[in-house]
Amino acid sequence: MTISLQQSLFESVTLPEITPRDKAATGTSGTFGDNMKLPIHRWFRYSAGFSATWVKEVIRESSARAVLDPFMGSGTTCVVADELEIMSYGIESHPFVYRLAKGKLSWAESITAFQQTIAEIEDRVVRMRSKSLPEIPALLGKCYSSDALVELFKIREVYSKLAPALPEELNSLVFLAINAILRPSSHVGTAQWQYVLPNKRKAKVSTPAKALTVQALMMVNDMRHMQLAAKSSRATLIQGDARTLQGIPDKTIDLVVTSPPYANNYDYADATRLEMTFWGEIDSWGDLHETVRKYLIRSSSQHASKDRLELDVLLAEPVTRPIRNELTAVCRELEKVRGTKGGNKAYHTMIAAYFADMGQTFHALRRVTTSGCDVCLVIGDSAPYGVYAPVDKWLGELSLAAGFRCWSFEKIRDRNVKWKNRKHTIPLHEGRLWIQG
Repeated sequence: MTISLQQSLFESVTLPEITPRDKAATGTSGTFGDNMKLPIHRWFRYSAGFSATWVKEVIRESSARAVLDPFMGSGTTCVVADELEIMSYGIESHPFVYRLAKGKLSWAESITAFQQTIAEIEDRVVRMRSKSLPEIPALLGKCYSSDALVELFKIREVYSKLAPALPEELNSLVFLAINAILRPSSHVGTAQWQYVLPNKRKAKVSTPAKALTVQALMMVNDMRHMQLAAKSSRATLIQGDARTLQGIPDKTIDLVVTSPPYANNYDYADATRLEMTFWGEIDSWGDLHETVRKYLIRSSSQHASKDRLELDVLLAEPVTRPIRNELTAVCRELEKVRGTKGGNKAYHTMIAAYFADMGQTFHALRRVTTSGCDVCLVIGDSAPYGVYAPVDKWLGELSLAAGFRCWSFEKIRDRNVKWKNRKHTIPLHEGRLWIQG
């Protein structure tokens, strides 16, 4: 069985259109949705991604020779840099998301080898005897029918046997392809945001086998498209920490394009919980802290609570000295409000830890960037428990303290304006923080 034979079985399948030319991305730099029409970018929809079209505009308008994304996510900046044949570095601390990014940046791998490997997986799955399901985690039981689970576990078993012998880039491609079919194969609500909604039912659900065929066909088409535009990937990916940027030489980066975690209590560790559960890397939500969260920038109350952070210690961090008075006032207010709320969430220590971490990130960025480097961060402000934190202003001041020359903020859109019955009515915004070396 080959990809071409599989394609003949699904001639009615229409792949998403490849956008023929770039469109203006004004107002959409913080969104990933448009990327789902772009080759390579559409392979896996990551909830925290941003616009590839906008990144391309920024890189083209610069004279950058080396681009860095210290919060790489699924690799948007590095893929765009490859399209433009520019050297790039991507740092990602989320171990699982890092592996997905490696898949996208393996687009230059042999198309034939990828086709043959997928075909072999499909063939072995068809010939494999049916097995009873093992004991499965509760999340998988809520998200899949028994038939879908049987098929998915067959795919996982065959891949696991083949993986040790596969070249690294080919392995990364196949691993990404399998992860990309997990949500389309579920009959419940599995939006790419962090939540899984077991009580929501989808109108259209694909079988895992069909989803894998469609995904592989799309990837093959995109690899051909990309390989016509560029000879090879020029990206260096590092599973590491934005607060240190270990592995990046001093003064080599002349453009930084990124979107750091927002200080709005989104648990980035939870973004791929379904996929990590499928691979047996975690059994439940409770496993996320040791497996993922402890490596990330501290931007969620779950992280602050698990680490048992102390506010006085955080506020004494030297790196936050430029904003200490304002930061202290906000954190003390959050500490006070916290006692009146049933959830009792640790927003006070979360906010203090977030800015300490981002202060360290700016110092690391100053080390690796050239004197004339431009830095652009897509960011949003925050108001936990209705207490406002001016994120763009504080990050700008921390960048100056790290040695950058100036900063400005460009608002893209309003946030917290469309939801009814929301808990607080503090107007928020999202935009681009521009920092110059």
